Amino acid sequence: MRGIDDTDREILAILADDARRSYRAIADEVDLSPPAVSDRVDRLRELGVIRGFTLDLDRSLLDDGSPVLVELHVRPTTLDDVRADVEAAPATEHVFTTADARIVFDARPDGRDVRELLAEAIDLDEIREYDVRPLSSTSWTPQIGDAAFAPECVECDNTVDEEGTTACLDGDRYHFCCSSCEAQFTERYEALREGAAD
Repeated sequence: MRGIDDTDREILAILADDARRSYRAIADEVDLSPPAVSDRVDRLRELGVIRGFTLDLDRSLLDDGSPVLVELHVRPTTLDDVRADVEAAPATEHVFTTADARIVFDARPDGRDVRELLAEAIDLDEIREYDVRPLSSTSWTPQIGDAAFAPECVECDNTVDEEGTTACLDGDRYHFCCSSCEAQFTERYEALREGAAD
């Protein structure tokens, strides 16, 4: 499996800055033809590096509440469930999880009390403590830098390198460090799917 190179990183940086850039404009910047840029973007999507093209709103032009930064300290056993609930809340924007079982997110409660917002989104009994701070401004500037393509193998958790494989099963993409891991995972997956169909 081919990783990503410096040209891929340049393309990602350009798209992170403006996802609406045409392939021709990108090609001019990275010294490739538009079809070559299209092929690289398609490959980055197939690898899962690009999941989609998103909208960057200028919140200063919209009246949808004052932004706040919320930090939740939860039990480690409930971290994934609480995070999923927070991500699903309409007022939530960016969500981060720390190694010490804290979930940090920014939200726009739309004039409501933050405790009311939390009570609608999650089970408050799962929260040990929380802190809310008003934000004066926010910005989101993802950087590519010298990042390497390094997914974890879904079978053994090793890092996938050039010898790795990728498989799509029922529309979901899975990365493997070797064909043996892919075969083991696929066999189990198929057995579970057949068992569920019975």
